[in-house]
Amino acid sequence: MSERTRIGLERLITDRIELLKGQRVGLVCNQASVLPDLSHAADVFHEHPSIRLTALFGPQHGIRGDVQDNMIETDHTIDARTGLPIYSLYSETREPTEEMLSDLDTIVFDLQDVGCRIYTFVYTMANCMRAAKRFGKRVIVCDRPNPINGRDIEGNITEHEFKSFVGQFELPTRHGMTIGELARMFNEHFGIGCDLEVVPMTGWRRDMWFEETGLPFVMPSPNIPTVDTCVVFPATVHIEGTELSEGRGTTKPFELNGAPYIDPWEWVAALEDYEFEGVAFRQCYFQPTFQKHARITCGGLQIHVFNRDVFRPVALGIAMIKTAYDLYTEKFEWKRDAYEYEFDKNPFDVVCGTDKIRQAIESGRSFEEIVSSWSEALRQFASTRRPFLLYG
Repeated sequence: MSERTRIGLERLITDRIELLKGQRVGLVCNQASVLPDLSHAADVFHEHPSIRLTALFGPQHGIRGDVQDNMIETDHTIDARTGLPIYSLYSETREPTEEMLSDLDTIVFDLQDVGCRIYTFVYTMANCMRAAKRFGKRVIVCDRPNPINGRDIEGNITEHEFKSFVGQFELPTRHGMTIGELARMFNEHFGIGCDLEVVPMTGWRRDMWFEETGLPFVMPSPNIPTVDTCVVFPATVHIEGTELSEGRGTTKPFELNGAPYIDPWEWVAALEDYEFEGVAFRQCYFQPTFQKHARITCGGLQIHVFNRDVFRPVALGIAMIKTAYDLYTEKFEWKRDAYEYEFDKNPFDVVCGTDKIRQAIESGRSFEEIVSSWSEALRQFASTRRPFLLYG
């Protein structure tokens, strides 16, 4: 690689600092909001002579990423290092209130996304944009790489009646866009209409995986410890909508998957019949330390991706659910509790953004029929997203 990727945060501070001069600034960040030397955005802003930082905002898992589990709200507090108020955007409100925004002019948003629709950070961004529109504030989004490349798109499109906090817009499961590109799409195509400035990266190409950027990877949330986790996440996030374990409470979340009743060899054999490219499955047993099936031995598999460029995670995720349902129909369960503040919808439908996939699995429709049903909508999305792409 001839050039290290320069992220939007870095370019804002070095090339576009005039955007912040004379402004009272609120920063939406977490532990992954770092510069290439690992200095944190909040500390850099607080100490910078041209930046007047007045408030911090934290997404799901908290501003320091210390809240381990999902669906655990975080409190408003005071930042011990800067002495500034921290407003939680995963609390009794997920959108900044007028009071929270009263002492600022500009919201700077700097979070690392994972490249999958089913992840709350981009919707926290959308909520900040809506609040900015309502209360007359400006939003600056500092762009960061899509860690699983900006080329590949895959999966079904969220349907209107199944929109949620993990699916506010009509996006495919794997959208192939950066967070800055999504901000542009949300603002223009989906009509938020706020005063938006995106600070793009330099040295990033659409075909890049995160390791090719030359940047340090800091886990964006507690159960996304590595780039490998990001790679499999669009597959096994679907397991969150079931009572199978997606590996939370293990050292390989989203790579380890299973349940107490699963025979690892039987499940792997069923998946191998599909002849997925770029991936292999290792039969295994594991004991989650928390969350589903805590301290109970689960049979299952570990996903090993050996060729990311041909690996199709969303298709694999649906196959995993379908084979587990077909093999263990009497014991298989869809998730019982509410999922991401949706109390009246099947959690798997919320994850998928549709009830058609669950109904197809329950009625015995073929895997090929389910996956082929995405094709036309994906072609339309590829065309829809094109005007908002920043990198070719």
